[in-house]
Amino acid sequence: MSVGSWTPESSDASDSYQLSEHTLKLFIELSRQNELENLQTRLSKEQIEKECQAMKLTMSDWQSLTHLLDDDELYQLIRFFTRSEMLLPGWEAGAESPVVWLAKILRQRKSPLKKEQLQWIKSHSTNRFIPNGALI
Repeated sequence: MSVGSWTPESSDASDSYQLSEHTLKLFIELSRQNELENLQTRLSKEQIEKECQAMKLTMSDWQSLTHLLDDDELYQLIRFFTRSEMLLPGWEAGAESPVVWLAKILRQRKSPLKKEQLQWIKSHSTNRFIPNGALI
């Protein structure tokens, strides 16, 4: 019997995942229409399984994806990802939540979240890292 090393092939689907503009707009509209509590019925099983990869996108990914979006659209995405993490299986993100990256982008635009927006986030999530991320 020999003992060797085994290196698994990268099975991280997020390496090849691309969040489409259509899906991004869908997420924004679900938030605008106040359909966040109905995500499990408003998104198909396939969408829930595939689009959970959006929770693993980096700050750089979000900067590229959102450069054409206005501040309200970013806030709608923050709302969407705040609730999707709580309601959809496999959408947990912790300190790497898109909410963290989107809030940072708003701060970079000199348009930080307002007090009532922060309160909404805190009252609709148990993720203690959002919206500011891990304290280092």
